[in-house]
Amino acid sequence: MPVSERFLALVGFQLGQFIDCPEVRSLVVYVTQQGETGQPTLLPVGHWPPDERALPPVDTVSRLRVPAEQRRWLPLRDGQRLLGALQVEASRNPWPEPLAQRLQAVALALTEALRLDLEGGELRQRLTEREEQLGLLLHQLRNPLTALRTFGQLLLRRLGPEHSDSSLVQGLLAEERQINRYVDAISELVHPEGLLVSTASPQPLLLPPLLSGPEGQPLAGLLEPLLQRAAATATLQGRDWHGPEALPDWSGDSGAVAEILANLLENAFRYSPHGASVGLHTASDGQLLQLTVWDGGPAIATEERQAIFGRGVRGTRGQDLPGTGLGLALGRDLARSLGGELELVVPPRALAETLPEQGNAFRLSLPRPPAAAPRR
Repeated sequence: MPVSERFLALVGFQLGQFIDCPEVRSLVVYVTQQGETGQPTLLPVGHWPPDERALPPVDTVSRLRVPAEQRRWLPLRDGQRLLGALQVEASRNPWPEPLAQRLQAVALALTEALRLDLEGGELRQRLTEREEQLGLLLHQLRNPLTALRTFGQLLLRRLGPEHSDSSLVQGLLAEERQINRYVDAISELVHPEGLLVSTASPQPLLLPPLLSGPEGQPLAGLLEPLLQRAAATATLQGRDWHGPEALPDWSGDSGAVAEILANLLENAFRYSPHGASVGLHTASDGQLLQLTVWDGGPAIATEERQAIFGRGVRGTRGQDLPGTGLGLALGRDLARSLGGELELVVPPRALAETLPEQGNAFRLSLPRPPAAAPRR
């Protein structure tokens, strides 16, 4: 329904006042909606007298558009924009002047109310979209902050407490913690009490343009720092890290691919138990590039394996850990926008004999970009 419950209540009140007009047989309020063909359709949102009948929409070929002696239309128009219409069927034609004035007043009141209602809906939609994008950016911001903390802690361990530069690294780590506090505070403003943007939002959960592209960028250059971060994290956590034997030869929207892999790696290190191995496996069959982030921890429960790809949905093992439940939803949306797919495969051994018999594998499949035409 393109209008709010408050507007529908106003429609019922405005139409109900004609109960003292026996010459008025029926009143119907329509709002304009773009049809599938691009032509406007009038969608009924309220009628009087109230009954259980289902009124059909009025499109360009509807018989209701044909002139009738007892039927008239009062447009609900905001300047040149047709917001809707009030259909009146009365037993007298022309209308008595007092009745005509009442109907015109109701049409004006409905026009103004509908204009404000539609503007409010558009503002709410834009606000929801901006909140979703801000929440997504905050979610992605945590990955490089985690990397800074990981590299800083590893550097501090290598320097040792007596090194003259240890205080500088400790200062950097203190600043990283402060930035994280700011991120947490902003996140609370965007999603108070932990509430996320509605999962029913029709907008795709995609990155803003500045974080994706440019097209044709080699993936290897963006993958190297992710692998360095993963190796450092594994060292700090005391677990084995298994990187790919070679960097993939793939070019495209590598910024989006790097964001997907960063989220998958972060999840693997966060949700798999300490001591479980983590790795990135690559494979290619000429048509598809497959990048698989796997861990050797307990398998995700069967009933959760599809649900965890929903927005704001987190598995049982992640309920007590920090996170928003957006990473997998973002990853799948981005993968599909690239013509690929992101899926969970259990166990990892199902993908390659060199992978563990126990654990979880998130496989990102990407189509190979078409070969460039030879220059003449």
